[in-house]
Amino acid sequence: MRTVGIDPGIRGGLTLVDSTARIIIASIDLPVVGVGAKERIDVHAIRCWVEQHRPDHAVIERAQAMPKQGASSGFKYGRAVGAIEAVIALCGVPLTIIEPTAWKKFHGLRGGDKEASRQRALQLFPAAHQLLARKKDHGRAEAALIASVPINGF
Repeated sequence: MRTVGIDPGIRGGLTLVDSTARIIIASIDLPVVGVGAKERIDVHAIRCWVEQHRPDHAVIERAQAMPKQGASSGFKYGRAVGAIEAVIALCGVPLTIIEPTAWKKFHGLRGGDKEASRQRALQLFPAAHQLLARKKDHGRAEAALIASVPINGF
């Protein structure tokens, strides 16, 4: 089964995992348009990526307000998550929302250490080193970890 994991937000990632072969098929940073306060998720680019890769299922981390996050950045984050969920729905891909604590517990991770997530993804998918090589690839790595959590019914 081909599952796309989604680490939502402006600096997140999309990663398509083949759960049978335990490999990463494709991984990208979430595409954006605009700059600064006008920066938005590029829904057209996400739609094209999803249509190209044709996942069987999608799993996205549940959006929530972050401590000490300002109203403006919280609104921007929520807007990004809604845009991503809408694209997935309009592409006809079944979507599951997963709690951050659930996928992190499954992978033995604690807190918000992005580098630990990237290192765990490299352990699970060593052939994908090139896709996850940079420290800033943590969004792709977290998306891969989200996609690799078994979901009931899928």
